[in-house]
Amino acid sequence: MGLRSVVTSLKMIGLHGYDGQIGDTDTQVRQHRSDEGFVKVDRMAEAIRERTGRRPMMVMGGSPTFPTHLHREGVQCSPGTFVFWDHSYKTTLPDLGFDYAALVITRVVSVIDETTICVDLGHKSVAAENPFPRVYFLNAPEATPVRQSEEHLVLKVADASTFKVGDVLYGAPVHICPTVALYERALVADGGKLIDEWKVVARDRKIHI
Repeated sequence: MGLRSVVTSLKMIGLHGYDGQIGDTDTQVRQHRSDEGFVKVDRMAEAIRERTGRRPMMVMGGSPTFPTHLHREGVQCSPGTFVFWDHSYKTTLPDLGFDYAALVITRVVSVIDETTICVDLGHKSVAAENPFPRVYFLNAPEATPVRQSEEHLVLKVADASTFKVGDVLYGAPVHICPTVALYERALVADGGKLIDEWKVVARDRKIHI
């Protein structure tokens, strides 16, 4: 089947207006910006209705904004990052009341000097597209990332003598979405015990044309 045949056989049923880039902590500002974006999508939907006689289905929202669309009639809300959440959303969107539910585990591989340590949490282990900090360590909240490579993350700490090689740090990623896709499987824990193992489908995929 040629590309033209594929395109002409597609049947559009609706519009998806993604506004997950709106992450203002102030809920009124977030609502206002979301409303502005919705107006544009609503105009497009109405133009489609005028030409086709049918108003398309509308899906709106992202992780920070899906609550801003709950009052809209005929709009399906898209909750975005609804499985794991991450440390960034927990701190910037406290009104939503969600907590992060995924951690990465890393170990201290070197104590460099009195205030510097190195852990094995590089670009290949946690999403690295954002500025520092890219991870928040639950059992070392004072640790400040200063440099990262493919395999390692250098941290400034108050007293490096309190760490030793092999120590485990538990990190909450600042951006969970790309982080999840870096792993083939996620280990599920409940009450401090491993109870399951999930295959990460996004890690192993290909496009069929």
